[in-house]
Amino acid sequence: MNIKLKSPQLLYTYLATEMLAPFFASFLIMNCVFFLVKLIPFLNFVLELKIDLADFTRLFSYLFPNIFLYSIPMSAMMGVTIGFARLSSDSEILALKASGISMYKIIPPVVIVTAVISLFTAYFSIKLIPLSEIAMKQLTYQLLKEKVNKGIKPHVFTEALGDVVVYVDAIDKSTGNWTDVWVSDMRGVVSPTITMASSGRMESNIEDMNVSIVLHKGSLHKPSNENAQIVEFDQYRINIPLKPPNSKATRLKKRNVLSMSELLAASRDEEESIKQRRALLIEFHKRMVLPAGCLLISLIGLPLGLQARPGKKAIGIQAGLGIFILYYIFFTIGKSLAEKATLPVSIAMWGPNFIFFCLAIFWIYRVSNEQTLIPDIITDSFKKLFAII
Repeated sequence: MNIKLKSPQLLYTYLATEMLAPFFASFLIMNCVFFLVKLIPFLNFVLELKIDLADFTRLFSYLFPNIFLYSIPMSAMMGVTIGFARLSSDSEILALKASGISMYKIIPPVVIVTAVISLFTAYFSIKLIPLSEIAMKQLTYQLLKEKVNKGIKPHVFTEALGDVVVYVDAIDKSTGNWTDVWVSDMRGVVSPTITMASSGRMESNIEDMNVSIVLHKGSLHKPSNENAQIVEFDQYRINIPLKPPNSKATRLKKRNVLSMSELLAASRDEEESIKQRRALLIEFHKRMVLPAGCLLISLIGLPLGLQARPGKKAIGIQAGLGIFILYYIFFTIGKSLAEKATLPVSIAMWGPNFIFFCLAIFWIYRVSNEQTLIPDIITDSFKKLFAII
C-alpha cells in the first residue's frame, strides 16, 4: 500500500521538477526581454522629470504585474514543452511506458503544476494589476505635480505647464497662495490669452490627473484681429491636465483600476453608455480569460514536447512559440469582435479558450494513443495541394 502511494508521488515530483526548471529559466529570460522593451519608453519620462533612482524603481515595479500577465503563460508553456522534450529525447518517456505507466498517469502532474501557475497569473490579473495601476497613477501624478511646484518661483516665468506660462510676484510659503499673478495661455490659439489677477493658488485633482490655477480679482485679455475681449472677474479657474512626457509609457485607463466587483457593477449601470458598459464587461472577462488561457496553452506544451525523439530534431519549442502567438492573435480577434458588438462579449472573449481547450484535448488524446498530432488525412490533403501548386 505504501509503495502505491509513494510511486505516484515520486513520479509527480520528478516530472514537476523537469517542468519547473525550464519554467523559471524561461521566466527570467522573458522578463529581461520585456524589461528592456518597457525601459526604452520610460527613459524619456525619467530624464524629463529628473526622477531619482528610488522613484524610478517604484514606478517601474508597478509595470511588472502587467508584464507577468504575458510572461508567465509563455514561460509555463516553454517549461512544459522543454521538460517533456528532454524526457522524450532521452528515452525516459519510453522507459515509463515500458514500466507500465500510461500517458494518462503523466497528465495529473502537468495539470497540477500548470494550474498552480495559472492561479498565480489570475492573482496578478485580478488583484495586483488594478492595485499597481492605482499606485502608478498616484506616483505619476505626484512626480508631475512636484515638477510644477518646483518650477513655479517668484519673479520667474514658469514653463513647467507646457503652453501655459505662469509668473507670480510673491508666494506665501505657509499657505502656498500667490500674489500678483500673470498667466499666458497658448493652448489651441495663435495669440496667447493673458490673465492677470491680484492673487491666486494652485489646486490639484488626482482623479482627473490635472491641476487648476484659481485666480481672484483680475481680468482676462483675449486678443483678436477683429474683436479683442477684456473680461473682469472675481474668480477664474484654469484647468490644466498633467500629461507625462511619454503618454504611451504611462497611459492609464479608468477601467484598469477597478476591482472585479466594481467592473461588473459599472457594466450594469444604466447611466453609462452602451459602448462604455461593453468596454467594462470586456475588461472583466479579460482578467479571467488570460489566466485560463495560461492553463490551456501550457497543456498543449505536453503533446508538443513529446514529439522529440532520440536523434531527431525537436520542433516542440518552435511550434510552442507559434501556438503562443496564435493564441494571442485569436484573443485579439475575439476582443475586437466584442468591442465592435459583432458577437456577445462572453462568446467573443471565451471563444479562443474553447478552441484551444479542444485542441489540447485532441492532441493529448492522439499522443496517448501513439498517433501523430495532425491526422494523416489532413497531412495528405496538404501534400496534394502543394503538389498541384
